[in-house]
Amino acid sequence: MATFSRHDARRTLSRVRWPLRLTWAGLLAERIARSFFPLMSLCLFVLAILMMGAQDVVSVEVVWAGAVFALLAFVAALGWGFWSFRWPRWSEAIARLDATLPGRPLQALMDTQAIGSQDASSTAVWRAHQARMAQRADDAERVPGDLRVASRDPYALRYVAMLAFAVALLFGSVWRVGSVAEMAPGGGLAAGPVWEGWAESPRYTGRPTIYLNDIPEGALQVPVGSLITMRLYGEVGALTLSETVSGRTEVPPASEPAQDFTAIQSGEISVDGPGGRTWQVEVIPDAAPQIAILEDPDATALGEMTLPFEASDDYGVEAGEARITLNLAAVTRRYGLAIDPDPRPDIVVPLPTPIAGDRSDFEEALIEDFSEHPWANLPVTVELAALDAAEQQALSEPRDILLPGRRFFDPVAAAVIDQRRDLLWARANGRRITQVLKAVSNRPEEIFRKETDALRLRKVIRSLEIQARYGLGEERREELAREMWDLAIILEEGDLADAAERMRRAQDRLNEAIKNGASQEEIAELMEELRRATEDYLQQLQRQAQQQAEQNGEQPPQQGQQGENSMTMSQDDLQRMMDRIQELMEQGRMAEAQQALQELQQMLENMRMAQGQQGQGGENPGQQAMEGLAETLREQQGLSDQAFRDLQEQFNPGANQGQSQGNEGRNGGQGRGQSHEGQQGEGERGNGPGDPQVPQNGQQGGGNQQAENGGLDEGSIADRQQALRDELGRQQQNLPGAGTPEGDAARDALDRAGRAMDDAEDALRRDDLAGAIDDQSRAMDALRDGMQALGEMMAEQQRQQQPGQGTEPSDRAANSRDPLGRESGNSGVNGDQSPLALNDDAYGRARELLDEIRRRSGQTERSEQERDYLKRLLDRF
Repeated sequence: MATFSRHDARRTLSRVRWPLRLTWAGLLAERIARSFFPLMSLCLFVLAILMMGAQDVVSVEVVWAGAVFALLAFVAALGWGFWSFRWPRWSEAIARLDATLPGRPLQALMDTQAIGSQDASSTAVWRAHQARMAQRADDAERVPGDLRVASRDPYALRYVAMLAFAVALLFGSVWRVGSVAEMAPGGGLAAGPVWEGWAESPRYTGRPTIYLNDIPEGALQVPVGSLITMRLYGEVGALTLSETVSGRTEVPPASEPAQDFTAIQSGEISVDGPGGRTWQVEVIPDAAPQIAILEDPDATALGEMTLPFEASDDYGVEAGEARITLNLAAVTRRYGLAIDPDPRPDIVVPLPTPIAGDRSDFEEALIEDFSEHPWANLPVTVELAALDAAEQQALSEPRDILLPGRRFFDPVAAAVIDQRRDLLWARANGRRITQVLKAVSNRPEEIFRKETDALRLRKVIRSLEIQARYGLGEERREELAREMWDLAIILEEGDLADAAERMRRAQDRLNEAIKNGASQEEIAELMEELRRATEDYLQQLQRQAQQQAEQNGEQPPQQGQQGENSMTMSQDDLQRMMDRIQELMEQGRMAEAQQALQELQQMLENMRMAQGQQGQGGENPGQQAMEGLAETLREQQGLSDQAFRDLQEQFNPGANQGQSQGNEGRNGGQGRGQSHEGQQGEGERGNGPGDPQVPQNGQQGGGNQQAENGGLDEGSIADRQQALRDELGRQQQNLPGAGTPEGDAARDALDRAGRAMDDAEDALRRDDLAGAIDDQSRAMDALRDGMQALGEMMAEQQRQQQPGQGTEPSDRAANSRDPLGRESGNSGVNGDQSPLALNDDAYGRARELLDEIRRRSGQTERSEQERDYLKRLLDRF
């Protein structure tokens, strides 16, 4: 076995001398940190205060007091450090390093054998032990010092000092520390010159403020418009300032303590005197913005304009605007534009800019709708302007365009819009506009779909005539222009409340656009409008089918049933056909597209007819509408008769004694009421098996029974007239035949009836019974016209049915013929399918006879029997 001698132990200790030395150094740093950390914290804190320039903003007395306190604290911290410091010994370093090794090998290598040194076996064991310890000592590594002093600094003041010093390094200046020396006796603040300067760049540049005291002499770059601020301290005249960057004409004295100026040109700034400096200033210019129109504007069929443009600036565009000026030289001066226009300001609209992000270079689009402006569809000049933060403005190249406006495909609407433009062009066109509008509306029944549209145009013409005679003011001109615009929109778009009407109007507008050679964008937009209207129409048909099934007690069509499959197939066919139409228009094959559009209209009409025949377990919609209108006509007749009797009582209180059974009652019901002698009368619809019995004791009990059986609520005659008007409105919503000439005629007639009922209600509330009777008579005439048109529509539908279809309506029509072979149905209105059918002259004669019967029934000098007979005729017809 190998022996381990003392020489081997010394050699092993020499191998660990570097880990031992580093451990001793760590122990030294540890004791320095624990003894002198208050001194180091105090030094860092004082340096931070001086670097931040606190001595420059407080009085000299405060600076001296702080210096004395800092010196005393420094002496105390230094003394405490030396008193608590202990120089580390080698034995302490060996013990710390040996404590990190298993078995403390270093101590074992330095030990000697105490007993058994004469015994060879004991000596061999001792040397083997030292050999193992030597192997362990070879793994020794340095032990770092423990620099933690948290137990000695519970308030962490050392970290406060370090944070203050870090802030001073970032925001302070080392040069400021030297200013404390100038406060010594004989060289105080008042005795030596001090200056400060700042160069503040404009805020929109995003550049920081420059502290000139930290900038050495030489070149200096600042943006144009930078604010230079200089402050000279000390004795006046010791320091002077000279500069050539501001271009000032009125320069303050060079020794002025406070001077501010703006750098607008390159030049020199110099502080002359002790500690002065000179800079060669280069002013960075601010480039003007740039803006340009990329291409001509795009426009939709509804007149919305999209004008793309681009703008750029070195620091970002702040705002922009578009100025549109009428290009009077390019206007075709004819018709209403032949005279000079009234003065009108240019159109100025702001340009859109990016809400977030960089504005130094961007592309945007101006989207506006100038359809209502007087210059719409006229040549104008567009010029864009861009403004930067320095209020520099740039203008684009002027571009001549045709100001986009909404296109009107309806001829009447287009005529109204043209005259509106002439009105806004010059007030002197007033007389000419009235003449043109009168010529346009010469035959209103041929060009207007609704009488209300003709009345609105007539109102505009009357207002123009009056204003043109007495002078048309600016405010009134704007009101008339607004009315004409609204009227044109109604004429162009039609009644949007009815899905079928909206779909038909979309078809007409698309057809008119194809004929007039509209642009691809306009046709695409009109095609999309037709798609939406068709979808709404199909949804309305489905809802109507479900409602009819529920009313007939049938199961609504479910998915998978033939009715639903048929509707789905129809929708697919329509979608394919509309896609085909759009494809043809995109290819420029307008003739084929127009033919396909006509086929689409025929398909939709067939679908409407097929849907009208589904779910008819009892009466079809036309028959139901005819019966409802007949009931409304009887109710209106009863109200008219009561108003007539009330008028008689006003002039002849005893005239009511002549009523007998069978005449119209006091409540204006349906031919059944109470006589004034106290007996219950029974007319055409007398008490049947299901009618309640009325007391015959002379009391006024018939009124309540009339309200129960007559279909109108109990109340004043004006309230019942209003209720009847509401019922007519409900019937109008369910009236079939939309889109057909007969259906449209029926709707127009019911519109007239509704207006007459409204007038009658107003007259009744004003106690104008004579006027109410006239209005009620007009309402009944309009109701008869509507029922006649509805009967013609039903007859036309019956002729178009194939053999074997519609047997139930045919049977009902046969059963409703009168002895002369005329189709009267439940309405009492004669049809037009028999040799004895009434023509227009016959209906006019019938109305004259009815008016004559009503006149004679009101003559009190006639006998009671004659007047009773006349009343029964009125109740019947």
